[in-house]
Amino acid sequence: MTIELALEYIPRRMEELGFGNRYTLRFRHLVLQPSDKLTIDAQSQFFILVDQISGISVESQTGLFDLSSSSANEMQYEHQGIINIRNMNGRTTHIRFIQVIIKHEKTT
Repeated sequence: MTIELALEYIPRRMEELGFGNRYTLRFRHLVLQPSDKLTIDAQSQFFILVDQISGISVESQTGLFDLSSSSANEMQYEHQGIINIRNMNGRTTHIRFIQVIIKHEKTT
């Protein structure tokens, strides 16, 4: 998914989920060293992958993105919950996401 497509997709997706415009966006550019693993706790958040990178695995409650997987029948660009990212490359790899942070309603 490209950044442009993600920025068009996010408002529609948030409206569909009932959040309207109650969210904030952050651009996340992660740098993983060879064989690095990273876990992100993204409860009440969405991470939209904006690159197609071979040699990485992004796995979450909503699915898997791993171009090297021979058993996956669909790649997911939208992730939430506990997200596990692995760099299976023998080199430093850059991974870009748009993070969607849900704004919770204030109670009085």
